Amino acid sequence: MADIAQSGEVQGIQARDGMSTSRLAVVFVAVAAVLTLAQYAGLLPSVLFRLPEALVPPFAVWLDAIFNFVKDDLGLLVLTRTLTEGLEWILDATANLLFGKRRWPNIGPIPWTSVAAVAAVVGYYLGGWRMALLGAGTFIWTALIGQWTIAMETMSVLVVAAPLAFVIGLSLGILAWRKPWFNRALKPVLSVLQTLPFFTYLLPAVIFFKVGPTAGAVATTIYAIPPMILMTTLGLQKVPAEVVEAGEMSGCSRWQLLRHVYLPSARREILVGVNQVIMLCLAMVVLTAFIGMPGLGAKLLAMMGSFKLGRSFEIGVTIVLLAVMLDRMSKAWVAKQPVHFEKGTPWWKRHLIALIGVGLFVFFIVVSQFVEVASTIGRRQNFSQGREIDVLIKGFLDINIVKTTTGFLRSFLNVQVLIPFRNFLLSIPTPAFILLIVAFALWLGGKKQAVLAGIFFSLVALSGWWDRSVITLYSVISAVTLAMMFGLPLGIWAARTEKWSNRILLVCDTAQTFPSFVYLIPAIMLFGITDVAIVFSILIFAMVPLTRYTIEGLRSVPEEMIEAADMAGATRRQKLWKVQLPLALPTMAVGFNQAIMFAFFMVIIAAFIGTQDLGQELQRTLAGTDMGKNFVLGICVSLMALTFDLTIMKWASDQKKMLGLGD
Repeated sequence: MADIAQSGEVQGIQARDGMSTSRLAVVFVAVAAVLTLAQYAGLLPSVLFRLPEALVPPFAVWLDAIFNFVKDDLGLLVLTRTLTEGLEWILDATANLLFGKRRWPNIGPIPWTSVAAVAAVVGYYLGGWRMALLGAGTFIWTALIGQWTIAMETMSVLVVAAPLAFVIGLSLGILAWRKPWFNRALKPVLSVLQTLPFFTYLLPAVIFFKVGPTAGAVATTIYAIPPMILMTTLGLQKVPAEVVEAGEMSGCSRWQLLRHVYLPSARREILVGVNQVIMLCLAMVVLTAFIGMPGLGAKLLAMMGSFKLGRSFEIGVTIVLLAVMLDRMSKAWVAKQPVHFEKGTPWWKRHLIALIGVGLFVFFIVVSQFVEVASTIGRRQNFSQGREIDVLIKGFLDINIVKTTTGFLRSFLNVQVLIPFRNFLLSIPTPAFILLIVAFALWLGGKKQAVLAGIFFSLVALSGWWDRSVITLYSVISAVTLAMMFGLPLGIWAARTEKWSNRILLVCDTAQTFPSFVYLIPAIMLFGITDVAIVFSILIFAMVPLTRYTIEGLRSVPEEMIEAADMAGATRRQKLWKVQLPLALPTMAVGFNQAIMFAFFMVIIAAFIGTQDLGQELQRTLAGTDMGKNFVLGICVSLMALTFDLTIMKWASDQKKMLGLGD
């Protein structure tokens, strides 16, 4: 009885606290409304509308002074340029092997047939014939379509950056697991790194490591490290105590425990980290085209810039195939258990797959010495249909109904929805805008999240880039709202049957592997260089997590809850609104959060289309050495993204606890 009374008292306190925060949120909204109306009436002092330039702290100047001191006075530039020589040597070696750059060891390039054969063997080992077909088919397509050299330029950096990110991430993850103080210090840094726009990684890489593949490799490595650290730490923390005790009882030293107990037990989480490292490396190595990195990204950027949609489409297909192949193979590696052989099994039986791979690799190298097409496929021999596809796409866009529909959507959304919404957000005084964000965080996440939201958005206001930040937020809110209108109904409909759930989830899994640059292609095709194209590219990128987590949330509702609703005589609609959606909302919130994070990431890439937001300013910084401005702009994006991330995830955690679903 005492426990019941205590539980009731706790719930009462929580209810009263919820009421007080809700009332305070309403007060903040009311004050924001009063300030906005005063602005519309011309009664608000200009100092309360926007922070005067004279009061904006020169953060960029201070940061430039710090960067220059570290770069020149402390000699960091000399150190990084020294390290560059070693990294350049490794990149030259992989470039020679993969596409024949004239550098040591001067034995390349490896024939495309050998690479395809090894990919088929690895695929068969990991996932059977289907995976073998995917691995071989990806490289056969790349060669036959005439994109082998540019694809290998990309892969030559990827095969260096991914292992580097893995080793550094694994080491820091182990250190964070061993040292709680280091883990606590590292977590906020990782949170910021995961929300920083990719342009913020590029400029320091260029300054310290030169333009081209070296800077591309460094930026790609740093970008991919955070998930490896997090997954390593998580995996080591989850190792069962009884497994560790068994290792201690058998006399293992600390190193032996780590090598033979902890790491094997955390294998699954570590390999999930490897999967994320590979996918982030591929996404980033494509985007490093902005700093002179040759390869698929640079070619795609050039083709899209000249509006050659056919070639853009072919390169996009190649990038997608590489992404899907690497994703499926690394996930199959996660699922595959180590194979054990009986004692005395011959060496060749234990390594049969590896021997077949080496045999096929050597066989096709020999064949390529006598059959030129087995080594390289020239321009006249490839099957590229870029011009024909270009004609087809432009013909499709010229169809009357397509032209009318896209023209109507472009005109209606621009004139009636997007531009008025943008102008409305820009018309809100800065203090009122911050109060609205604080009210949202208070209502959804609580007092701590509200305080953080106030601090974060106040720093954005002090940065001097408030209007650009608001325009960035406008693109994010518009795209995520439209994505919810399409993604949520699709997820709810698909969750009704097992067959369609699996099909849509497969589409979502595949779409999540696409490098974000690819989403610009259909947006530009349909809507040209407009705000609608920007929002559309973000929309299709953000729809994926919304749909995915809606399906997973509805499928995770306990069967007994649905049966209870059936026994109570609930209709299908009542079950959905009163039982399934409330129980699925904490999981769906993860989808909302990811959609917003994806949108912040994509809105910076959309600067290529031509925007007036922070992404456009970040892109301009790449033309110079203005690291202070680059970092300030990046932090503005990060602070806005972190506000939504912390608020939504806190709400999801609270809902799970309230529903008894655990953390």
